Amino acid sequence: MEILIKNGIVYDPINGINGEKMDIAVKNGKIVEKVNESTALHIDASEMIVMPGGVDIHSHIAGGKVNSGRLLRPEDHFKDYEPKTSITRSGVGYSIPSTFTTGYRYAKMGYTTVMEPAMPPLEAKHTHEEFNDIPIIDKAAYPLIGDWWFVLEYLREGKIEECARYVAWMIISTKGYAIKIVNPGGLETWGFGRNVASLDDQVPHFCITPREILRGLCKVNKLLNLPHTIHVHTNNLGIPGNYITALDTMKCIEDLADEGKPAIHITHCQFSAFKGDDWRTFRSGAEEIAHYVNAHTHLTMDMGQVIFTDTTTMTADGPFQFNLYQLTGNKWTNHDVETETCSGIVPFRYRRKSFVHAVQWSIGLELALLIKNPWKIFMTTDHPNGGPFTAYPKIIAWLMSTKAREATMKKINRKARNRSLLPSIDRELSFYEIAIVTRAGQAKALGLSNKGHLGIGADADIAIYNINPETSDPSKDYRTIRKAFEQATYTIKGGKIVVKNGEIVKQVKGVTMWLDIHTSEPVKISEDMKRRFKEYWTVEYENYPVTEHYLENSYPIKVKASV
Repeated sequence: MEILIKNGIVYDPINGINGEKMDIAVKNGKIVEKVNESTALHIDASEMIVMPGGVDIHSHIAGGKVNSGRLLRPEDHFKDYEPKTSITRSGVGYSIPSTFTTGYRYAKMGYTTVMEPAMPPLEAKHTHEEFNDIPIIDKAAYPLIGDWWFVLEYLREGKIEECARYVAWMIISTKGYAIKIVNPGGLETWGFGRNVASLDDQVPHFCITPREILRGLCKVNKLLNLPHTIHVHTNNLGIPGNYITALDTMKCIEDLADEGKPAIHITHCQFSAFKGDDWRTFRSGAEEIAHYVNAHTHLTMDMGQVIFTDTTTMTADGPFQFNLYQLTGNKWTNHDVETETCSGIVPFRYRRKSFVHAVQWSIGLELALLIKNPWKIFMTTDHPNGGPFTAYPKIIAWLMSTKAREATMKKINRKARNRSLLPSIDRELSFYEIAIVTRAGQAKALGLSNKGHLGIGADADIAIYNINPETSDPSKDYRTIRKAFEQATYTIKGGKIVVKNGEIVKQVKGVTMWLDIHTSEPVKISEDMKRRFKEYWTVEYENYPVTEHYLENSYPIKVKASV
């Protein structure tokens, strides 16, 4: 199919296009210079915004813990549902939607690429089977590598190149995309009923520190030339005073960064930006973190914005989830993935009148507004931890409108309102900046050269929204802005129209992206490692790797390593 999008108001930050009226041509699933106007399907985008399809760098959409969350919370199923149509399947779930529902809801908002950020390698097959079930969107997964026993052993011995080769094997075997590190050292320490409190605490048995894990895997990441940096969930997440740990984490790899290039991504930074000695003295550390980020070029981060709603928290950070269970008394499940990682799930409700929750809401927005360069901070909720991804249009309204923020501020806890930095911030993001924090910036940080822009040769993943930036004032018309981003007028995926006027009109298969890493010597596992597989795992080595037949629509990305 050839498509010609006529007269749209285009925001394409990667190509420096800021609200220009222009046509976009599509052929064979790609953006092209021109098409046959007499035979192409014409879409009149006059007085509408045209952007690349949305990209989500961090959203828990598939895998063992997501499915366990669905089992743990049958009450979540009935809060929202997707009715069956002649085109779509039915589905349920509010904070943890079912697989088909996940694809539909992202596509309706104009999103076309989503990254699952926490895949236990041992459970990779489950993750990919769920990926196969999620329609429309392209996706990839980050294997949890930071507390993998082999990594801890190699880094302890200073064997960075050997570690890099086996990390490459792990990424290829799990069909993964990036190195994910959660509470470095803390997950293994949790196996002994403890946690780590600083970057220099020793991990039991392995005699290695979180600092050494971070720096070692940063070096591994560079040797392998991976398109995304190490993706880090910091130590002490969710604990008052943890902004110091977050800053220490950023600082510890400063000297490893190439000039002007990111070397680390701090994920859901809101949960790592807490000041105070306890919950009574709890306050925002966003200003200190923003000051550091504004002065350095070696990092990116995403918000982890809190939404006032009922949701489900889930993370590989088992110690954090146990603490949350003790704080709330809610039901809880915990899981240990042998030799690799752990996880926990706790239902949670963020309340406007809760002092702590209201401060958390403020922190996420403070980070996004105080960090001057929108290419350094991206919009997420850490779905579903801060709230479901379907709240993204609401966050866009808060980012674009002081009035929208003020309307929510009036409803939150008074003590939190008095401590918030938001009343002193008059910045309002433009449509161009929104295009950066919701698609262009995330695609660039992920190294996805064919995503997040509308240049010639890019994937024809396009979102059209019924907003006229020439006549609408986002500051005043924030409700209109929110409504428009909730339901794209058109979503085009791979050159096919999948959404029209907020409704699914066609189902397509998105691809599963993964890294095919080429090292100087073939990536293979030694006989010694096979022996240790028998010692460490209950699964035989031969049954461990994810073969390509598990991926219905595989899209390998070739990477040439320097090792």
